[in-house]
Amino acid sequence: MAKKKFYVVWKGRKPGIYSSWSECEKQVKGFSGASFRSFLSKEEAERAFNNENKDILPVNKESNQPYIEESISVDAGSHGNPGFVEYKGVCTKTGEVIFSHPGIDMGTNNMGEFLAIVHALSYCQKNNIKKPIYTDSGTAMNWVKKKKANSSLKRSKETEEIWNLVERAENWLKHNEWNNPILKWNTKEWGEIKADYGRK
Repeated sequence: MAKKKFYVVWKGRKPGIYSSWSECEKQVKGFSGASFRSFLSKEEAERAFNNENKDILPVNKESNQPYIEESISVDAGSHGNPGFVEYKGVCTKTGEVIFSHPGIDMGTNNMGEFLAIVHALSYCQKNNIKKPIYTDSGTAMNWVKKKKANSSLKRSKETEEIWNLVERAENWLKHNEWNNPILKWNTKEWGEIKADYGRK
């Protein structure tokens, strides 16, 4: 489970301390020159907001986003692990869903993350899109790099569907080239990835 975070907004629609990324985002998204940062404790956030610790500086500025807005973000959501798995890709800047898979009855979150990246690569290739692709899964990134999903999920009648999809994705990686950078989403500094299912 993700740790509770607190967000300090120094410059935004309403400066203050917020207990969720969604509330913080409302204050800074689209606000010129916004500055904000996440902290792991309320006490640390209060000290930073009151400038008691001069060494703490805002690292996120809306006018100079640390992540690339013109990109695609992908994520998987699951009910149990293994369990029901779905995935989607969204426009990082707007959150608009670009593609989604309705769901697979039995699989793992890592397999879903892997399928999401490959789906994004295939989508970009078909539509001649050169944008970067963000994922918050280092495991899935590594599997894509090796063009092989190293899952320990046993193959059975119940897991046949996801294994067929994974094998098709592996085959696509082996027979296609792409120029889209696959980048790791920095959840600690940027909040949940834009394609997140909000189930943490």
